Amino acid sequence: DPKFKGFAEVVIDNCFLIEYIRIIQGKEKMIIAMPSRQTANGPKDVAHPLTKECRAMFEEAILAEYNKTE
Repeated sequence: DPKFKGFAEVVIDNCFLIEYIRIIQGKEKMIIAMPSRQTANGPKDVAHPLTKECRAMFEEAILAEYNKTE
């Protein structure tokens, strides 16, 4: 998929790891997609931010690191 740009992982407080965060080219900007697994009812996130502010924090940090490699 040409929209897929890579994977990211985040370590929180040196004790909690979130892997397989996908970096994707959206229609207007780069976005992140949290890790998910397939269920009988379709894909389900296995980890995700609970607030807009938390999602923005993840997205800003991940995309800043991604842009360093470009």
